[in-house]
Amino acid sequence: MKAITPTKDGVLLNIEVSPNSDKFRITGYNQWRESVEVKIKALPQKGKANKEIIMEFSKITKTIVEIISGHKSHHKTLKIYGISQDDLMKILNPYL
Repeated sequence: MKAITPTKDGVLLNIEVSPNSDKFRITGYNQWRESVEVKIKALPQKGKANKEIIMEFSKITKTIVEIISGHKSHHKTLKIYGISQDDLMKILNPYL
C-alpha cells in the first residue's frame, strides 16, 4: 500500500478525511490518491477534526500519533511512532 511510508522511528500514513460523519471510521483505500479514507464526526473548526484524528488513531495503534502535514486540508499525513509498516497493515486490514 503506497499510503504507508516506513521511517526510522515509525511510519507515515497518508489519509483523506471526510468530516461530519455519524461516527469515526476508516472506510477504505483510495488507489488513485494513494491514501486511506477516513470519516470523522468533528467539523473542521478550531482544530477539532485534527484532535479527533489524533485521538482515534492513537487508540487504534496504541502509540503516539501526530499530524505532520495537511493541518488545514482534507489530505493529511500522519506520523505514527514506534510501529512497523507490517504491524500497521495488520491493524488497518480489517477496515480496508
